[in-house]
Parts: sequence; C-alpha cells; structure tokens
Amino acid sequence: QVQLVESGGGLVQAGDSLRLSCAASGRTFSFHAMGWFRQAPGQEREFVATINYNGENTYYADSVKGRFTISRDNAKNTVYLLMNNLKPEDTAVYFCAADAHFFQDPRDRPHDYDYWGQGTQVTVSS
Repeated sequence: QVQLVESGGGLVQAGDSLRLSCAASGRTFSFHAMGWFRQAPGQEREFVATINYNGENTYYADSVKGRFTISRDNAKNTVYLLMNNLKPEDTAVYFCAADAHFFQDPRDRPHDYDYWGQGTQVTVSS
C-alpha cells in the first residue's frame, strides 16, 4: 500500500513557475513508476507526465512538453513536477499517482495507476 500527499499548488500569474511535490509512504517507492495527472472542472482527468522507477525514463503530454519537468528523489520518497511558463489552460487540480506493479515502464492512462493522492489546486490567472 502506498499513500501519496501532494503539495505546492497555488494561485499564480501566467508565465510564472510552480513546483509540485508528492510525498509517498512505504518502503517500495523506488520500485514504482509515478505519474502526474490533472483535472479541470467538468473535464476528464488527463495525463501530464510520468517517470519510471529509477528516473531514467520520462514521458510528457504534448501540451506540457518543454515547460514541465518530472523528477524523483527515491531517498526522500518524493516525486516532483516543475512547471514553468504556466498558462491559464494549466489551471486544474493536479494529482500524483503510483503504479502498484514494480519496475513497470511509465504509462499515460489513469487506469494504469493504483494509488492516488488527494490533489492540489493550481490556478493560473491571465
């Protein structure tokens, strides 16, 4: 069982940066692929970024490629999402998620992930 807690969201202006953090419990964090997803009001949850268990492989949605960076620190049981050049369309609740399978290649569909945090709100004003 993995428990996830996101932090770092807030209200920013277009062009600003934010770094989200997701702290995980448990001793198996370093075995799990991790993902970030987001959900805007009235919309489905969408993929943002994912990273494999050791941080060597990452994958991004086209809408954030070049602006967002996912990373992880397995010694701290934490995954990060650095968001640069934020746009109003990035406004959403951001969730981190863990794939329960060990050493799995990173995937981009919500149903591939088994554990979810409660989410953190990111609001970007124009």
